[in-house]
Amino acid sequence: MARSFTQANKKVGNLLLKLRTLDPQQFEKAMAHAESSHQRVEDAAVELGMTNEQDLLKALATHYKTRFVSTERLSKADIGRSTLELVPRQVAETFQVFPVLFDPQSRSLSVVTADPDDQEVLRQIQITSGAKEVKAFVGRPAGVRAAIAKSYGGDIHAFAMLDRAAHAQFSAMLDVYERNVVSDVSMTAALARDAGGGTTRGERVVTERDLAVGQKRAGSGQSGTGIGQEELLELLNVLVSLLENARPDLRGHSAHVARFTRRMLERINVGSAALGAVVAAAYLHDIGKMSTFHLTALNASEYDGHKTAAQRAVATPARVVESVRFPNETLEAIEQMYERYDGKGFPKGIAGKDIALGARVIAIADTYADLTQNPRNPYRKSLMPAEACGVLAKYKETIFDPHLVDLFKNMVMGEDIRAKLLANRYYALLVDPDPEETTVLELRMIEQGFETKTARGAEQAIKILQEAPIDVVISEVDLPQGDGLGLLAEARKQSWGKDVAWIFHTRRQGRAEAQKAFELGVSDYVAKPAPTDVFVAKIKALLDQRAQRTGPRGVSGSLKEMGLPELVQVLFHGRKTGNLRIRSGQTSGEIHFADGQIVNALFDKGRGADAFYQMLKLKDGEFGLDPSFVPQARIIQESPEALLLEGMRRLDEGI
Repeated sequence: MARSFTQANKKVGNLLLKLRTLDPQQFEKAMAHAESSHQRVEDAAVELGMTNEQDLLKALATHYKTRFVSTERLSKADIGRSTLELVPRQVAETFQVFPVLFDPQSRSLSVVTADPDDQEVLRQIQITSGAKEVKAFVGRPAGVRAAIAKSYGGDIHAFAMLDRAAHAQFSAMLDVYERNVVSDVSMTAALARDAGGGTTRGERVVTERDLAVGQKRAGSGQSGTGIGQEELLELLNVLVSLLENARPDLRGHSAHVARFTRRMLERINVGSAALGAVVAAAYLHDIGKMSTFHLTALNASEYDGHKTAAQRAVATPARVVESVRFPNETLEAIEQMYERYDGKGFPKGIAGKDIALGARVIAIADTYADLTQNPRNPYRKSLMPAEACGVLAKYKETIFDPHLVDLFKNMVMGEDIRAKLLANRYYALLVDPDPEETTVLELRMIEQGFETKTARGAEQAIKILQEAPIDVVISEVDLPQGDGLGLLAEARKQSWGKDVAWIFHTRRQGRAEAQKAFELGVSDYVAKPAPTDVFVAKIKALLDQRAQRTGPRGVSGSLKEMGLPELVQVLFHGRKTGNLRIRSGQTSGEIHFADGQIVNALFDKGRGADAFYQMLKLKDGEFGLDPSFVPQARIIQESPEALLLEGMRRLDEGI
């Protein structure tokens, strides 16, 4: 695995001494400063003025026989989303490796790291990304960290922290908040900042500037004061998910609501501070509501029992976390989620846009998550996305904001279709009797786009495998009333389990068990504990490799769910090959793709670019992608962007 922080400092410090970048006296001071400030020795040497970044990186690059990338260049780098997605954010942060360039022809990935000689880390990046080769450039540790924060997290202040003047300004604010000490005694104790009394809304709340300070401290690895927005949300994610483990019908529910809420607010372009405040509300919206009912905006409007329970519990979450001093946007979103768009809700009976935006969004996201994931919802089954969106549409202008419902439908249906088109959504079953073992793994898999189900024993696992398509099973060997090896043996005899990928994630590490597992056809045998981010990345890489061998799946849908221009852009950026078939009424057409490029189009009696322009006029109809189709000739020479621009011009001019 990656070198420890102390090992890295000793190794690099001695190297800088050997290279004469530091003299013995400077070496001692730099190492002492690095230890006291909990940063890398390279950053300590630059910060103390013993060397400048250019000379430091030049010496290291010469030693490692590679190139160096300055912090200034990293700050100006605009890395494409497709390159960033090769190395998931959690993996980049774990190994402090920043991807900068990917060559699809040679499948070579170039990364910047402070430790370009760490072969184990580079191997993990290669496995995660699926690259044939990983080239490592050397960079300053703080620069790599800032690049990750900016490119993955959108932190516009990340590089400002490296400016010495800005550093002094931010250092003056380091006493804002103490770090939370998390206890499992109660949720209130876990979230409270101190043991003092409750605070009122008039008291100081966490501001965007405070959050920036917290992110700086967390990013530099320092303990002490300040907690960043993302750290706070991650804390809520883990704690609330642990509480939900006691309710199988609600396991992971708040994480899903928070994800939908974040996506909606990003689409609306809400500022980062307000976005974080409302996402926190999405995690907290069910805290203290221990009713047998799940209290959504829809349930509380349609059923008297749910309504009575919701009226009693509506103020509970805000009271539970009052000592944490969340922003007003958080508390308003929680307290107003049962208000109705037509004014017939509670507790205040406000209507329309007088209801806080966060509350209107959470009402929709919470109801949708309940309809699609909770089999005990009013329909007594988990609905498909299109069915759930139909239910939301039924209550537009009464319970829900009609404009937000339309936006939400476009978002979730488009997201679902996009994932299928790019073949990057997998269905996983976690089989483990211990909820705490699966919670963090389940959360990380959801973050990486997996759909997950959980079973606590072999019998429940078999039932799930029989009912739903599963791409991968991640199982403990030791299970109640049986074991994972027996479950795998049984699955391999059945049509529903014959071809499913299977990974054992277990505390049983005997050679005999591992050998039997591989004889039964297991894909991997991983001993607990394993680094979760790397483990999830390996699972995804395994499934991607299987998909390449077995061939991609076909995808179909409606042009109302995703229009033709967006379909073309998704297939272009995803570098997909196949035949996109379009049918509208009695007419039909085809668009042939080769590695993302449009090579031909057929529509009615037309062919080539003119046929493509005609299809752009279609607003209603069905589409289907056949990924097994391989075009034989290129008739259209224009790029997809040029075709779309010309097609839109023709539409505007009525041609």
